[in-house]
Amino acid sequence: MAGYKVYITRMIPQEGINLLSSVADVTINPDDAPLSRDALLNEMKNGHYDGVLGVLTDRIDGEFFDSCKGLKGYANYAVGYDNIDVPEAVRRGIPVSNTPDVLTDATAECAWALLFATARRVVETDRVMRSGSWTGWGPLQFIGGDVKGKTLGIVGAGRIGTEMALMSKGFKMKVLYTSSSDRRNAVLDAELEAELVSFEELLRESDFVSIHCPLTPGTRHLFDAKAFALMKKTAYIINTGRGPVIKEEDLVEALKNGEIAGAGLDVFENEPAMAPNLAELDNAVVVPHIGSATHSSRNNMALLAARNLMAMLEGEKPETCLNPELFEK
Repeated sequence: MAGYKVYITRMIPQEGINLLSSVADVTINPDDAPLSRDALLNEMKNGHYDGVLGVLTDRIDGEFFDSCKGLKGYANYAVGYDNIDVPEAVRRGIPVSNTPDVLTDATAECAWALLFATARRVVETDRVMRSGSWTGWGPLQFIGGDVKGKTLGIVGAGRIGTEMALMSKGFKMKVLYTSSSDRRNAVLDAELEAELVSFEELLRESDFVSIHCPLTPGTRHLFDAKAFALMKKTAYIINTGRGPVIKEEDLVEALKNGEIAGAGLDVFENEPAMAPNLAELDNAVVVPHIGSATHSSRNNMALLAARNLMAMLEGEKPETCLNPELFEK
């Protein structure tokens, strides 16, 4: 490999940059912030890049492809790829990739962190302690929800949803899960005697609902006022999947009105903004999209994205290709 020009739209861990730099001339957005749409398109038009390594906030569509003629591939530094128009990439013969698997454990662990933080009111009580307003222990103070023996509902039992469910073993939880294809999850069935149920049954029966499904037209606003009304008033919702799966304004009302007990959110409908009044609610724990934020996960994401792009530069199929039909003979 030699003579390639690559653009990285946001600073990533150095391991990935070093790997790409061994085979290409690499240019990186110097600001630790997303490029505006105009800035991204202008960079593509003027840079004449062979490959691009980008992040989830970059919209990759026909307009993007028009701006970078001769592009050999686009590597997404994320497992989700609702930012990419994959059919358009197929139509133009441009391979695209994502970074699954390497962030599975970290994101599942983040879901558990949010589950415990909401159930045991960790953030709310931390705030009380820091304010100096706590007057001493009392038997009716800060009572939260139990975890052991409760029912965990997994919406989207893919890689991360499966791992999150498997981590429930030590808490002897009953596990329910949904499947968009109605196919059973052999791992969850064997390891946990989990039950495949309808979405409505999962909402009615679960004490904790954890969202792991991708964002599609069918899952956008899957959780709205109607869905929250089906849940137990003592139930908690956790989202480490995609923000727009929840209609955030409806969630705010459900939390304010006590329709559900709490929410732990790592992703938001209109990131980085939150719905009005969400930040003021004590029964909501909100963190800034940190699901994959461990040293090993972010480094391995960078390395996988770099390897994917290196393969595409050479006309080869990347490890985690989103449009493998381009390489079928």
